[in-house]
Amino acid sequence: MTTPESPIIQIERRKAIAFIISALILALAIGGGLVKVGSGFASRSDNGIVVTGSARTEAIADNAVWTLSVSLSSAKVADAVTKVGNDVEAVTKYLTSGGISAESLTLGPVSTYGQEEYVNGNSTGRILNYRASRDITVRTKDVELVSALSQGIGSILQNGVNVNNYGPQYYISTLAELRPQLLEEAMKDAKVRAEAITKSVGGSVGAVISVKSGVFQVTTPDSTMTSDGGAYDTTTIKKTVTSTVSVTFKTK
Repeated sequence: MTTPESPIIQIERRKAIAFIISALILALAIGGGLVKVGSGFASRSDNGIVVTGSARTEAIADNAVWTLSVSLSSAKVADAVTKVGNDVEAVTKYLTSGGISAESLTLGPVSTYGQEEYVNGNSTGRILNYRASRDITVRTKDVELVSALSQGIGSILQNGVNVNNYGPQYYISTLAELRPQLLEEAMKDAKVRAEAITKSVGGSVGAVISVKSGVFQVTTPDSTMTSDGGAYDTTTIKKTVTSTVSVTFKTK
């Protein structure tokens, strides 16, 4: 005749069964996870290795665009326009005497507007004075001359000429020629990096699966500035041009 189990023994038995079931479920879950992880590594291996290559070179700007703006105010619009005309003539003389050809200068139209009087944020309808302005733009390949004239602009300011100097902008006309050269070098750099990575794990690099060219960065020398949309610094004559490529290689 079987002796009935005490309630305590029954509770312990249930706990043991529950523990065994939980352990089995955990083991199955871990095993399934390892299978998925293994297949994931294999998939990534089949897809190859993605490496970013880069290349850079130094470049010298060969185009300059320099905009100067004369702006004056007067109680009468005619007087404002006359004063602007006189100062534009003085700025033009400074530039041409300094070596800028007349063909390199572009004079913008004369702009005028009345400056209204405001009281407590509301216009009274009264014109305090009239402001006139005119731009002078220099376009030349003599970037060094523009740089020198820009630094010496203070001489006419001391003579009472009211001119705003926004500073020259320097551009590279050969950027289109530099692009394919830099892309080729960036591709070589990507392959060298891929070979170094795969060699360290006993593999080798195969054919190229895909290539994605990055944006070009034109910056000041030794600058670390970058932009997702590409950078183009125009403040200096000397520049650094950088290109990047993202390359996917097959691995063996």
